[in-house]
Amino acid sequence: MNIHEYQAKALLRSYGAPVSDGKVVLRAEDAKTAAGELDGPLWVVKAQIHAGGRGKGSFKEAEAGEKGGVRLAKSVEEAAEEAKKMLGKTLVTHQTGPAGKQVNRIYIEDGSDIERELYLALLVDRGSSRVSFVCSTEGGMDIEEVAASTPEKILSFSVDPAAGYQPYHGRRIAFALGLEGAAVKQCVQLMGILYKAFIEKDMEMLEINPLILMKDGKLKVLDAKLGFDGNAMYRQPEVAELRDETEEDPKELQASKYDLNYIALDGEIGCMVNGAGLAMATMDIIKLYGAEPANFLDVGGGATKEKVTEAFKIITSDPNVKGILVNIFGGIMRCDVIAEGVIAAVKEVGLKVPLVVRLEGTNVDLGKKIINESGLDVIAADDLKDGAQKIVKAVKG
Repeated sequence: MNIHEYQAKALLRSYGAPVSDGKVVLRAEDAKTAAGELDGPLWVVKAQIHAGGRGKGSFKEAEAGEKGGVRLAKSVEEAAEEAKKMLGKTLVTHQTGPAGKQVNRIYIEDGSDIERELYLALLVDRGSSRVSFVCSTEGGMDIEEVAASTPEKILSFSVDPAAGYQPYHGRRIAFALGLEGAAVKQCVQLMGILYKAFIEKDMEMLEINPLILMKDGKLKVLDAKLGFDGNAMYRQPEVAELRDETEEDPKELQASKYDLNYIALDGEIGCMVNGAGLAMATMDIIKLYGAEPANFLDVGGGATKEKVTEAFKIITSDPNVKGILVNIFGGIMRCDVIAEGVIAAVKEVGLKVPLVVRLEGTNVDLGKKIINESGLDVIAADDLKDGAQKIVKAVKG
């Protein structure tokens, strides 16, 4: 689960991290009041969407202006005007894709006197199963670009969970970032604050880009992006309340309510599969035979008829879907349950595109019988290769 920058900064502020004062604006008519509550003399106006690259992004609408999603203003009036230009418009960045995201929130904050821009992140290192720090002197840039062009400028190390964060971790980061004097001590303290927040709030990622060294020699969190473990939200009710459902794909949001693992993609063949590994293999073989998957969908091992029905409805709600492949290997999941769910869904929402069903495993004969006796126009497949070839042929003609 992701949250907005202004929410991330409020959370980090509660732990004692240094961040700028700011105000969130939801309505254009409130922009001037919000800007007026800040001291200036420089205001930073930021579009709030769940995507990076906002400063380099562009708006689809001409009236939003030619500037990106992060703008500087030298007066309250100018800050309010920039906020009004961006609210309700569609911002396109390298992370949103060409469709972009609508800006429904603006964050106006005090400007900062920047001496240097640095990069810092905490994340879960799957290789070591530990929390890792990543830092670089090249702040303000995409870390992927830094890793590709100058990897020697990135320091990464993990923290032993038994010992936890120690001051020498902070000093190692401070020296790697070229900090001196009081900034070293502040860095040690700040890293401890960030590590504590990361652990206590079940984060998956904490990225500060940039972390700035100001001209007065102090560090400040200028931007913050936080991602949380969705499986831990049951013990993080305060974080769960920060969820902005307007930033999520409606189909993915609906799927989460039924405990379905669904991710929307850009292809034309909808997939319903049980098991993440089999789902990945199904998408791969669809691509192998010349088509593109429209989604990743794992109904899980304990899916009910109702969950399968909802999964089918989510797939068919995607206007890009030109065909559907149901690929089930019944281990824990029973093939007859899948068959009943598919039939119930088709009867409820109709079937306007080709449907190929491949069943194997527990109760496979009963599942095939249910499908065959349903009267539906379903194409049966003997195995995964056969199913992929048939659905691609049906879609491509």
